[in-house]
Amino acid sequence: MTSRPLPSEFLRQQLVGRVRALFNDVEGGQQPVPPSDDALFERDSPIRMVHADIVGMMVGGIRSLLLQMLHPHALQGVLDHSNFRADMHGRLRRTARFISVTTFGHCDDAHDAIARVNRIHAKVTGTLPDGSPYAAADPRTLAWVHVAEATSFLAAYLRLVRPGMPGHEQDEYYRQFAVVARALGADPVPVDRAGAEAIFRELRGDLGTSPAAREVADLVLNQRPEGAPPALQAMLGAEAVGLLPPFARSMLGLERPGLTALPASVATRAMGRTLRWAFRQS
Repeated sequence: MTSRPLPSEFLRQQLVGRVRALFNDVEGGQQPVPPSDDALFERDSPIRMVHADIVGMMVGGIRSLLLQMLHPHALQGVLDHSNFRADMHGRLRRTARFISVTTFGHCDDAHDAIARVNRIHAKVTGTLPDGSPYAAADPRTLAWVHVAEATSFLAAYLRLVRPGMPGHEQDEYYRQFAVVARALGADPVPVDRAGAEAIFRELRGDLGTSPAAREVADLVLNQRPEGAPPALQAMLGAEAVGLLPPFARSMLGLERPGLTALPASVATRAMGRTLRWAFRQS
């Protein structure tokens, strides 16, 4: 006689299934990336700890996208070469898949994924509204995309998961993530906290606001992935906006969440603890 799983185990399996369906094209046969001992990075290293936390990565991912849309070249590439308005979930899912493969997957698969993105970037070129050219493969544009991602993922992890993460581990996170950034052609690339702050300040001069940037920001904050709970995006978005530097909120026409965001923040942390339990993460 086959025994039924305990209620807690049934709940855990249901949660894991729903999250995996959110991040993987299950209907198309896509499976989660299996962690490999032959990945680019060792198990339990800082980059694998940071990128393993689902809620932290979702909050950091939203913050990162909002920052990226302030770079005119990155923004125009999205406007000209993607169907983000109709398939925002698909775009986010592909980005999450790339992060997962390059962080946890076998090193051969990681290098294949990087090469595939480089081929795509080589074809993404065009003209800005002022008539100047842009290219997704431009090292400085890629540098902003990378520093936006790295600072956002780490900021969310520190806020929601491990505020006491030692400084040397934070520096190691930047050093590890730099491996992927350099392979994608980004330059300059930070290898520690001081470098990330310096490059962030330097590249801030390349940014600009526009109605299109605010439109994309609104879409990022208000779209709801299929199958996600109705309140999920608002909860994660509030945390992401709260983590933005003041200048970015101002440029995007966003307000820092006030006291009304406190329940959402508490719920975000609770959801993170629940998912870490479900995925048996310490």
